[in-house]
Amino acid sequence: MNEGAKLGAVTSSKVRTKKNIFNYLGPALITSALVLGPGSVTLSSKIGAIYGSQLVWTLVLAVILMMVYTEMSTRIGIAAKSSFIEVIKEKWGFAAGLLIGIGAFLVTASFQAGNAIGTGIAVSTVTNLNPTVWIVIFTLLSIALLFAKQFYQILEKLMLVLVVIMLLAFLITVILVQPSLVDIFKGFIPTIPKGSTGLIIALFATSFSIVGALYQSYLVKEKGWTISDAGSGRKESFLGIFLLGFISFLIMITAATILKPQGLIVNDATEMGLALEPLFGSWSTFVFMLGLFGASFSSLMGNATIGGSLLADGFGVGNNLSNMKVKFLIILVMLFGSVIGIVFGSAPLNLIIFAQAVTIFVVPFIAISILVVANDEKVMGELKNKMLSNVLGIIGLLVLFYLAFNNVKNIFFS
Repeated sequence: MNEGAKLGAVTSSKVRTKKNIFNYLGPALITSALVLGPGSVTLSSKIGAIYGSQLVWTLVLAVILMMVYTEMSTRIGIAAKSSFIEVIKEKWGFAAGLLIGIGAFLVTASFQAGNAIGTGIAVSTVTNLNPTVWIVIFTLLSIALLFAKQFYQILEKLMLVLVVIMLLAFLITVILVQPSLVDIFKGFIPTIPKGSTGLIIALFATSFSIVGALYQSYLVKEKGWTISDAGSGRKESFLGIFLLGFISFLIMITAATILKPQGLIVNDATEMGLALEPLFGSWSTFVFMLGLFGASFSSLMGNATIGGSLLADGFGVGNNLSNMKVKFLIILVMLFGSVIGIVFGSAPLNLIIFAQAVTIFVVPFIAISILVVANDEKVMGELKNKMLSNVLGIIGLLVLFYLAFNNVKNIFFS
């Protein structure tokens, strides 16, 4: 090999290395940021306050199942020539694709109020300004960012910053509280404490977000990945969702160390932050609220992006984030959540019940759709599911059916 060829090979190798490193900071990072919202922070805090670290194992299982479906969705996004909903329309007809689009829109819109409220409260706790002011400010900021050039690239960088903020904020909090390592390791041994079933179900429902996993295939296409990116894409999927679980783990351990010994049970995430103040000072509350803000604002933007994009694709008007019709529907989700948050101060019970009812029918159908497409050799080619993915995928599907069964029981028979 001559010197020029050697130099070209070295340069090419460096380019590939840089590309692979950058690929680790992509779609799954956005997915993890939008799944980890204020509801997840509150739930992890509540579980830790009541049961200590006993339910850490449930978080591990939920994250593994989320990894499986997110990785499947990554491969679908790389292999399929069209979007996921378009593939479903080709296989099962227009109505099936529309059902997924409408279902995703309704679910995300129903939970958007919690993201708006979480964003407002996190900042107002530190600034002492009315949460409504901050809800309006950050909703308008989100809409402004939506109209920026290269919105996907901005979204990716913003989510990276917010994930780093969450990770550092909650990691610093854990270092402050100095949890027992023995108790933490005990939490990896499966046990189901008396009365914990409801919270376990809720943890799976928030950490194992099948709608979030599905949207991974759209983010992959926005990023422009091809078959050559399949290997790094899988690693990125695992890394991104691991961060989702690790941050939830940090919050749960903090609550187990600080709240459980005092017998304090939190009803919202801000109470967790305020509980740190008597022990570590006001700055510890600020650090925790910074993490809560990261969780809330990332979900405020990401959740709306999912709902608007999938509804647009369901109606067949496009799914690209530069499409004006897609932007309009994303804004619709944002405004809906903000208005509900400002008017009611929290998501009304009827809205939560409605979201659960939609979830009963839509979420298992989406999971089945992902499994079917991931096993379709015409669509997937060499990226078709292997045995392990199918086994874990079926376990995840059974979990989703169990969650749906519990929702039916709670809504219609209790």
